Amino acid sequence: MTSSQTREPLETDVVVIGGGPPGENVAGTVRAAGLECVLVERELFGGECSYWACIPSKALLRPLDVHAAATRLPGLTVGEVDAAAVLARRDWFTGRADGAPFAHDDASQESWVASTGAVALRGDARLDGPRRVVVETSDGARTVLARQAVVLAVGTDAAVPDVPGLRAAAPWTSREATDARSVPRRLLVLGGGVVACEMAQAFRGLGAAEVTVVERGERLLGRAEPVAGELVRAAFEEAGIDVRTGTGVVRVSRPAAGGEVTAELDDGTTVVADEILVATGRSPRTAGLGLESVGLTAEHLHRGYVSVDDTLAVTGPGLDPAAPWLYAVGDVNGRNLLTHMGKYQARACGAAVATRAAGRTVAPDARFTAATATADGLGAPAVVFTDPQVASVGLTAAAARERGLDVHVVDHDLGAVSGAALLADGYRGSARLVVDRARRVVVGATFIGQDVAELLHSATVAVVGEVPLERLWHAVPSFPTISEVWLRLLEAYPDAAGAVDE
Repeated sequence: MTSSQTREPLETDVVVIGGGPPGENVAGTVRAAGLECVLVERELFGGECSYWACIPSKALLRPLDVHAAATRLPGLTVGEVDAAAVLARRDWFTGRADGAPFAHDDASQESWVASTGAVALRGDARLDGPRRVVVETSDGARTVLARQAVVLAVGTDAAVPDVPGLRAAAPWTSREATDARSVPRRLLVLGGGVVACEMAQAFRGLGAAEVTVVERGERLLGRAEPVAGELVRAAFEEAGIDVRTGTGVVRVSRPAAGGEVTAELDDGTTVVADEILVATGRSPRTAGLGLESVGLTAEHLHRGYVSVDDTLAVTGPGLDPAAPWLYAVGDVNGRNLLTHMGKYQARACGAAVATRAAGRTVAPDARFTAATATADGLGAPAVVFTDPQVASVGLTAAAARERGLDVHVVDHDLGAVSGAALLADGYRGSARLVVDRARRVVVGATFIGQDVAELLHSATVAVVGEVPLERLWHAVPSFPTISEVWLRLLEAYPDAAGAVDE
């Protein structure tokens, strides 16, 4: 017998597979409800967001934002960006250690798990039947049995498209970009979404001589309001970033490891760079997760993502919706690939598990009343931390109309608001509300401009709370702040104070 065969199974109430922010939030929620929990992580507790996504990317971008903001005000002496200092500050936030790539210290995150009373287990986990998880640890396999629930919080990986020569060229993904040790002289970015735009601007601001963005679609940030992509593109071009839309890469070559990369585009042009960053999408980490052991095969997944209901319980053959035990939160369920929405789902999931474990139809106490996730569609806020920032929540005008809503769209020049004019000389930005005429509530909002991220939560409250326009008139913005744009938008709406919109 092997040592792994002789070890007694570990029993607990809840097993969470994946120690990123969603997994941590599930663990914290069920522990607060008094349930035992084992949290399993194969890499670093804290997950992708802490080491290779949200935290390092924003640590890279914030000094550049401040530098750019300083150039827009008179009376200030603005020096050069110290790229080495910016990278060092990024390292502090991510616990980056010298040595091998991706060497990070997650001791503080592991300590947080322990502080909740959950058991942190490091290893590669897979399902091995209902409520049964096998974890391959450094000292052998360990079986963990869940009395109540198993929660999948395994996230996604960067997707690399099947372009001839691309994989052989050892491209950067978001991990290599946010963990970079130095700034390449020439960078080619494939994609026009959030990661592509943020990293293109970050490396240009840190001193890359040439940055080229290639996006197959017709505009940057294709899921946002069109004006967002237009203003970001204009800023990119002013900063010397070469933006090529409506074209894609058909072949990549890198004859020597670490040498220059040549990309052939379908418009007949070529781009030569020192590094190539692929930022064209994500793929769920469901392979090897053991889903087939509970009756879920590839045909039951949606593009590889696990389907769930609004309590985050997994749906599929062999899973009884009346007695759920398998849940999935965060990116792996494909509902909304944003860290804060994964954490939101996790809290709802933890509340649902705690409620069902207690044999109740309602939550055990006031902390667990949100046992369903309903806001990860219409009410999901998102910020693109480019300069200008793009902050949005709810539906775009096009998406609202596709849903059959009769909407009225209100736009306002953000630079015409006193607070914005004081913030920066020559402030450029835009604000949009998408209003459902029938219900007279805001179903979408977008703000583009310097420092607009902090405007977003007020819009999120308005959208999720379905606050009538008549009540929004009484939410008085402070003067002189950029938030005064709310008043300007309401004034531009046809009789927002109460009369029926024609």
